[in-house]
Amino acid sequence: MFFERPDAGETAILVHVDFQDEQEREDAGEFLELVRSAGAVPATLITGSRKRPDSRTFVGSGKLEELREAKAVHQAELVIFNHSLSPSQERNLERELKCRVIDRTGLILDIFAQRARTHEGKLQVELAQLEYMSTRLVRGWTHLERQKGGIGLRGPGETQLETDRRLLRGRIKAIHKRLDKVRSQRSQNRRARSRAEIPSVSLVGYTNAGKSTLFNALTSAEVYAADQLFATLDPTLRRLEIEDVGPVVLADTVGFIRHLPHKLVEAFRATLQEAAEASLLVHVIDAADPDRDLNVEQVEAVLEEIGAGDLPTLKVMNKIDLLDSAPRIERDGEGRPEVVWLSARDGKGLALLEQALSECLADDIIDFELSLAPEQGKLRAGLHDLGAVRDERFDDQGHTLLEVRLPRRDFLQLMARLGERADDYLPAPLQEKPVWEA
Repeated sequence: MFFERPDAGETAILVHVDFQDEQEREDAGEFLELVRSAGAVPATLITGSRKRPDSRTFVGSGKLEELREAKAVHQAELVIFNHSLSPSQERNLERELKCRVIDRTGLILDIFAQRARTHEGKLQVELAQLEYMSTRLVRGWTHLERQKGGIGLRGPGETQLETDRRLLRGRIKAIHKRLDKVRSQRSQNRRARSRAEIPSVSLVGYTNAGKSTLFNALTSAEVYAADQLFATLDPTLRRLEIEDVGPVVLADTVGFIRHLPHKLVEAFRATLQEAAEASLLVHVIDAADPDRDLNVEQVEAVLEEIGAGDLPTLKVMNKIDLLDSAPRIERDGEGRPEVVWLSARDGKGLALLEQALSECLADDIIDFELSLAPEQGKLRAGLHDLGAVRDERFDDQGHTLLEVRLPRRDFLQLMARLGERADDYLPAPLQEKPVWEA
């Protein structure tokens, strides 16, 4: 059966099935948010439970009849399943219901397509859509599927499908080439930052946890932030000054979601590489979400998939304004920051986050007093340029007494530029490491 497919904004019948296997279960509340984010109008949510999906239509005959009746009552143009459907299941459901049927993966792809703004984002979404579509091409050509022999019965369906598949393969190959260039450019940028020894911090977390709101609060950027799933899709980088560290690059990345389609993870690997190669991950968590522990597990699973599972991570419990909780830092057994509780929306706890970032990134800070003769003006000027001078005074002999605090790495690099030996200036307790390791 071939039918016309309307564009968008349809009234939709939603289908959610609970399975005994915990791994197969989806969240009905999150499903509603996804549908609204896509711009569809939910007419009704039909729920059910099964041991396993029906191989032909995913749901049983009774539920299929319930779907037909709901479609007629609400005059719906679209049925959306909160599950992944096989191409044949999707095709059979469309034939039975005589309307468009999409699954959870198709729904997420549609949202991503609406939200992509940059050239790279659009390429990544198109790649995921084409690879998803390539298994479903037959849906649009069912009227050409005759494969029987005999005069007048040899339809051109196979030829048309092969042509479409060939065009898709060509387009997918072209997008892969263009994304390879993007990956190369990103890699060059990361190498440049690495040579300049600028740390990078990536915000990661479940979608709608408040990453973009926190990003804007820290950097005064104007990244789009809204109370909806996948409000931000394209990655954004900004420079941020951290005390005792200096400049760092802060990256806002795409949000994760339960059972994020693997094709999307693959397509967005260039973007997610910012997280995979970060100096520090800041895992933003919606502290008020009753499913926050499950969401944390999902984020950690995706981080493992992209090779970022072992990176140093600072957790941020956001939205404490909804819990009436106070900002604070939780530390591990060695006193290192582990969790920061804050509210990105009203700014409570942001100073604590900056303090925690400083402690996490400021590896090996040295703090000592230095006495410089009048002829050592270059060293004095270099320390001032680094912002390392905390206090300055002069003694009776005209020597400059400086209280300095800075990363050991920066001090070693300054001494190397001036051709000086760091051992001649560092107090004995601070000479534990090789001094020319810069």
